[in-house]
Amino acid sequence: MRRVLTCLLSNNPGVLNRFTGTLTRRQVNIDSISISPVGDKSASRVTAVIYLDDTAAAKQLVAQLNKQIDVLEIHDITERPHIERELALIRVNAATNKRAELFAMVQPFRADVVDVALDSLMIQITGSREKVNALLRVVQPYGVTQVVRTGVAGFTRAEG
Repeated sequence: MRRVLTCLLSNNPGVLNRFTGTLTRRQVNIDSISISPVGDKSASRVTAVIYLDDTAAAKQLVAQLNKQIDVLEIHDITERPHIERELALIRVNAATNKRAELFAMVQPFRADVVDVALDSLMIQITGSREKVNALLRVVQPYGVTQVVRTGVAGFTRAEG
């Protein structure tokens, strides 16, 4: 079962290694992880997408991670209303006679062409994982030569 964890960690050397080490010891596969400093840079926000068999295993993992001294807070937001976003850069083969067609195909996704080369385009898309995957399926027939994805970033929705 796919789970989304949001964590606030102390921004110290080795903290992310200890965090991911706990997941590794429990044989939890990390599907996506994103991290960035927040506020005064003494802490970092981590969004991790993992796969676990059931809710009980997720609760046990959150409790174990919460015991680490550098974990300031951790939440499993999977079942709470939340927003997830991912950024992807996609390089696609684009012969001159196919460019207008590609521009038209990416427009409904609200994606942007951010670089044009002699034989390719680089497309930037931000959105849900499903939206990114859908764009990848649409441009695949043209020849996707490179893809880089940031991983999921997410927050719970504000109440009220």
